[in-house]
Amino acid sequence: MRTPQFGTRLRGALWNRATAVATGTVALLATLAAPTSHADTPGIPTFTDGYGLTQVAGATEVHSDTDFSLTVTTGKVSGRHKIRVFLPADYRATPGKRWPVAYFLHGGGGGVDDAAAAPSLHSDSMITVVPDGGLKGWYADWVMQNTALGAANWETFHLTQVVPFIDANLRTIADKDHRAVVGLSMGGYGALHYAEARPDLFGHVASLSGGIDFGMAEIRAAVLATELNLTGAWCAVSTSTPAGTGRCTGYGPYVDSDAIFGSPYPIFGADRVWKAVDPAAPANLARLTGVDVTLYTGNRGPIDHFTEIATNTVKTRMDRLGLPSRVVDYGDGSTLAASCDGGHNYGCWAPALADYVPRLASAFAARS
Repeated sequence: MRTPQFGTRLRGALWNRATAVATGTVALLATLAAPTSHADTPGIPTFTDGYGLTQVAGATEVHSDTDFSLTVTTGKVSGRHKIRVFLPADYRATPGKRWPVAYFLHGGGGGVDDAAAAPSLHSDSMITVVPDGGLKGWYADWVMQNTALGAANWETFHLTQVVPFIDANLRTIADKDHRAVVGLSMGGYGALHYAEARPDLFGHVASLSGGIDFGMAEIRAAVLATELNLTGAWCAVSTSTPAGTGRCTGYGPYVDSDAIFGSPYPIFGADRVWKAVDPAAPANLARLTGVDVTLYTGNRGPIDHFTEIATNTVKTRMDRLGLPSRVVDYGDGSTLAASCDGGHNYGCWAPALADYVPRLASAFAARS
C-alpha cells in the first residue's frame, strides 16, 4: 500500500511537471507570436524620397541584398516607374567605400527587368542603375504631353531626378569620371543623346545597336512605329518577350505620330526637334569631347542592317572632329559569341556587354 507521503510527493511531481510544460508552451507561443528579425531576409539600403521622386510603399522588389527594384512616382512622367539597382557584392561590407555608377537604358518594348538578360551588368566593380524608360519613351521630353500616356518627360526624369536621387541615397562617386550611360536599341539612342546633352554628368557612354542617326528615314520610321504601336518593327528582344522572335508584347497605347519629337517630315523646318536631338549631328557629337565613346553593332536582319549604317556615320563624323571612339562591328556575330547571329537581340547584346563592362571598370579605375 502506498503511503500518504508517497501520494503527496506524486501530486507534487505531477504539478511541477505540468507547470513546466505550461510555462514552456506559453514561452513557445510567445516566441511564435513575436515579430521575427528575419535574419535571412536580404537587407537593402534605405532610400529617402527627394528630387521630385516619391517611393511607392510596399512596392519594392528584393531579389537579393545586391539586386532590388524601387517603384517611384514623379510629376514628370505619369504612372509608377521602377528603378532597378545592382550593387557590388561587398557594398555592405565596405561602408567607407564609394563606387562608380553605370546607368543602363533598356530598349523599346522592354523594361528594367530586361537587364537580367545580361549578367555582366551586375558587376562587383560598380553600381548599376536601370531606370524605367517606358515602352516607347525614347528617353525624350515629349513634344505632346496630352496623349493617352499623359506627362512624358523622360529625359528630365532621368537626368534631373534619378541621377541625384541615386547619388543622395547610395555611396556613389558623384562625378562624370565615374559615371557612365549605356543603352541598347532605343536605349542606345538614349545613351548617346544623354551623353551629348549632359557631358557634365557622363564621362563614358556605350550604345549597342542604337538608333543614333535621326538623319536616316529608316530610323525615324522606327520611332513612328513605336508611337503607332506597330509591334515588331523596332523591338528590343527581352526576357519578357518571346526569345529570338524580334516581337514585342506591344509599345503601349497609340499616340500621335508627332507626339515624341514633333513632325518627322523635313518640310519648312517641321522636323526641327528631330534635328536638335540627332545624336549624329556634328554639333551634338562635338559635345563629346573628353567622353569615352564605344559603339557596338551587328549587321544582320532588318534592324541591325540600319544600326550599322548609323554607327558608321557617327564614327566617320567623330573622326572628322578629331574625337576618339571605339567601334565594335561584330557583323554576323561569329567573332563575338556563339549566341550571336548579328541581329537585334540579347544573344548579341549580352556578350557585347560582357566585353564592355570590364573595360568600363578599368576606365573608372584609371580616372580614380
